[in-house]
Amino acid sequence: MDLTLVLSILFLSCLHGVSSDPRYFTSLFTLGDSYIDAGNFVIMAARMVPPVPVWHDKPPYGMTFFGYPTGRLSDGRIITDFIAEQFGLPLLQASLLNISDVSKGVDFAVGGATAIDVDFYERNKLVQFKLLNNSLSVQLGWLEELKPSICKAKKGCRGCFSKALFFVGEFGVNDYNFVWSAGKTEDEVMSHVPIVVENIVRAVERLINGGAIHVLVPGNPPNGCSPTILTLRSSLNQTGNYDYMGCLSDINRVAMHHNSMLNASIGALRGKYPHARIIFADFYEPIITLLQSPNQSGDVNADALRACCGGGGEYNWNASAICGMPGATACNDPSTFVSWDGVHYTEATYRYIAEGWLHGPFADPPILSEMGH
Repeated sequence: MDLTLVLSILFLSCLHGVSSDPRYFTSLFTLGDSYIDAGNFVIMAARMVPPVPVWHDKPPYGMTFFGYPTGRLSDGRIITDFIAEQFGLPLLQASLLNISDVSKGVDFAVGGATAIDVDFYERNKLVQFKLLNNSLSVQLGWLEELKPSICKAKKGCRGCFSKALFFVGEFGVNDYNFVWSAGKTEDEVMSHVPIVVENIVRAVERLINGGAIHVLVPGNPPNGCSPTILTLRSSLNQTGNYDYMGCLSDINRVAMHHNSMLNASIGALRGKYPHARIIFADFYEPIITLLQSPNQSGDVNADALRACCGGGGEYNWNASAICGMPGATACNDPSTFVSWDGVHYTEATYRYIAEGWLHGPFADPPILSEMGH
C-alpha cells in the first residue's frame, strides 16, 4: 500500500501549525491500553510470578524511530508521542519506572487494560487466565497517588492541572475482545457497551472533579479490520460476515455502537461541566481512511489488511510467530502499512491519527482549536 505519499503530504500540510508555545499545554497525562502504553505492561509482566511472556520488548519493535524496543507496541512513536512533540513536551515515560520528575507528564496506560475491573472477567469465567490488575480504575488510582508529587512540582495544588491535557483511553477494545473470545454472540457483546461507556464517563468526571480541564477521550478503532482478529475468527465467519473491505462487520458494528454511545455521553458531560473542554477523538475513521487509500495504480491494495511484522499467513499474523518472536520478520518499509504487528499500528498510522486529532477532522473539537489556534 502506497501510504507514504499520503501521510507525507498530510504531515507537511500541518507543520505550519506546530508550536511549543508555553501558553499551551505544559503537561500530558495518559490513561489507556496498549495503543498508548509506553512500557508499563513490560514492567508489570516482569513482576508477575511466574513472569508473563512479553515479545514487544524485543526487536524489531522501535526500529523506525528509537532504534530499539521501548515498550511501545509499534515500530516507533505512538499517538501520544506526537501530541507531546506538538507542545514541546518530552516523550512520556511509563509511570511504573517511578521517575523523579513527573511535572511535564507521565504515562499510566498498560497493554491489555479494560474499562471494567478485571475481576468481572475472571469471576464470570470470560477469561481462562489471570489478568494483570491494570484496569481504568487502577490507573486512576495511580494518578491520584502521584498527584501530590505532580502538584508539588508545580508549586501548589491550586490550578495544578489547568494546563494539563489528559487522555482517557482508548478503552473498550480489550473488554469486547474478552467477551468475543469467550464465544459470545454479537448481542451479548453489545450488552457490555453501556457499562464500558459508563466507566469511561465516570473516569472523566473523576478527573474533572480533581481539577482537570482538558480531557481527550478516544473511541474504538475498527477492530474488525485487525489482522489478528481476522486470522483468529477465520474459521468462524462466513462470506456474508465480511464488508466490502474484507473487515468483519459484527466486530466493527460493536465498535461503531460504542463510539456513538461514547460521543453522546461526552456531549452530556459538556453540558454538566461547561468549564471543562472534553474532546471526542475518532479512532475509527482515520483507520478506515488509510485502509481505503489506493496504491499507485489507483486500486485498493490487497495488502491493506496485512501486518507489517509477523510470521506469515493470509494476514501475516499467526500465533506461533508473533512479531518479536523467532520466525517473525518485519517489512522493509513500515510506513507503507497500516498495521504494525496485527493488533497495533505503525508509527506512520499513529502520526496520521495524531495530526487528525490536533488539527481535525478526526476530533470534536480538534485539540488545537481548543487552544484558540
